[in-house]
Amino acid sequence: MEILGYAASIVMGLTLGLIGGGGSILTVPILVYLFREDPVLATSYSLFVVGLTSAVGSVSHFRKGNVDLKTALIFGLPSIAGVYAVRKFIVPIIPDSLFTVGGFEFTKGVFVMVLFAILMLLASVSMIRKPKNQKEEAKEKTYNFPLIFIEGLVVGGVTGLVGAGGGFLIIPALVLFAGLPMKQAVGTSLLIIALKSLIGFTGDLGSELTIDYKFMLLFSAFAMVGILIGSYLTRFISNEKLKPAFGWFVLVMGVYILGKELFF
Repeated sequence: MEILGYAASIVMGLTLGLIGGGGSILTVPILVYLFREDPVLATSYSLFVVGLTSAVGSVSHFRKGNVDLKTALIFGLPSIAGVYAVRKFIVPIIPDSLFTVGGFEFTKGVFVMVLFAILMLLASVSMIRKPKNQKEEAKEKTYNFPLIFIEGLVVGGVTGLVGAGGGFLIIPALVLFAGLPMKQAVGTSLLIIALKSLIGFTGDLGSELTIDYKFMLLFSAFAMVGILIGSYLTRFISNEKLKPAFGWFVLVMGVYILGKELFF
């Protein structure tokens, strides 16, 4: 099962490298169902893996001029505060058993996986839906600070709870509230995800979670191999065709997780 898990981590990285986002949403299911990790600990590992892979992905965008540092700072600060606060103060106080209905116990682990499955369903819709034609000309940036701040906090909080990057939430916000063209929104999103995920991971340091650093780094290494392969294959494979197909896969996975956690 571990061999299958490491193979899946390569596939996760491969997908991330091919479509530029969304692949990291598979990290928690791989850790929970193939490596049998506790869901809360899996979200901690996922923060590190997602942060590291996003940082690597942002480098190429930075070289192409697709990263707006000012916008990353404006959106990133409340997002970082949100994810760090959730990991440091909220996650530790969530009780192990939330409530019981009949013979079914809704535990902390079930709560995390159900929330994660809902996030997968939302992400799958954004990947399946055909994107509207975006004009690549840079618009005059008129920052809607209240909305950017609130969106940053919300995305940070969600990331802190489920360990996913939330790029499908960040990119529309950067386009609508910061006036970024799509390419810059994608590149800037990767930098924001990298910063908030890695800093959010530090919120788990010193907590009751027992982090296996050797395993976490090994898992990350396999994911990085997948990213490098995926980035190379983008020369031959169309991103536009792959993204909807992967979206349907994520949709099926989300439904499966909901069914498994709540009914089976």
